[in-house]
Amino acid sequence: MTLTTDAPAPRIALVGATGAVGTALIRLIEERGFAYRDVRLVASPRSAGRELEVDGRPYRVEALDTFDFSTVDLAFFSAGSSVSRTWVPSAVEQGALVVDNTNAFRMDPATPLVVPQVNAHELGRRPDSGIIANPNCSTIPLVRLLRPVADRWGIRQVVVSTYQAASGRGHSGIAELQEASRVTLADPAAQAPAEEFTPTLAFNVIPFIDELLESGFTLEEQKMLQESRKILGLPHLDVTTTCVRVPVVNGHSEAAWVECNDVVDRDELVRLLAAEPEVTVHDATTPGAFPTPRTAGEPDHVHVGRVRVAPHNPRGFWMWIVADNLRIGAALNALQIAEALTERGVL
Repeated sequence: MTLTTDAPAPRIALVGATGAVGTALIRLIEERGFAYRDVRLVASPRSAGRELEVDGRPYRVEALDTFDFSTVDLAFFSAGSSVSRTWVPSAVEQGALVVDNTNAFRMDPATPLVVPQVNAHELGRRPDSGIIANPNCSTIPLVRLLRPVADRWGIRQVVVSTYQAASGRGHSGIAELQEASRVTLADPAAQAPAEEFTPTLAFNVIPFIDELLESGFTLEEQKMLQESRKILGLPHLDVTTTCVRVPVVNGHSEAAWVECNDVVDRDELVRLLAAEPEVTVHDATTPGAFPTPRTAGEPDHVHVGRVRVAPHNPRGFWMWIVADNLRIGAALNALQIAEALTERGVL
């Protein structure tokens, strides 16, 4: 049990507790034994009154529009950018430190954007904004692998194609993919559901995630550029991305080309990546081996395979990356931020 009376343990609130990330966060709190003095589950008024369990204890979900944030020390927000923009300032004003899992405050200069394995130094004090931003689900695994590369060889350019699962749209995205697949299998000519994903995601890939920008890139693609620069502390890092939605229930994948300033030795590269915390390199001993969303294994690791230095340009290499987007890409990173804050006595 992680419920405790110890004074250093924070009182926490989970906003968006009934969503895909919120339920993943509850499971991780249980699995990792994160100590808290109190936990409050918060969601939209339509979800209020539902009962969920945390560590075997029942908790009734409370409505966000009437919740008193002065009763908690730490609030996790995982209910979407519009909800965060509306309610996070109020939570901060009432005294809560917020870990926000949306795009609402990531590029705010007063708000640190944190991946603990990369820039935990940002967590040594309470930020001026009262908010710590959780990065995008595709940015997190990428920067965790880029950091040791940048330290060793420097980076000139990163080109990434993402293959993002339906769970990136939450429970509703998963449900639509499953229903659309059922409809299409029964009758390929039938019109499958296409509200969360347009066109339908069933037996399809969609090279378009989030809104279209004037540049021709999507917001999801721009996030990966801006966030990588901020997290790594490399304001001129060249990252260009194509983000694609694929008919996978959960688990994002990425194909990344990284061009360095100096010649890269593959054996050294594999050793560096494998030495990173919670990283599994699948072709460390078996060249060509690779993870997939269904077969990767440990859900709290970043999985890497197909690591290959280009013979025609030995400063550059490819790698294939797979990570659980609900855990590593969202809930786990948020909880590891909270763990680091607790260890440092910031909460």
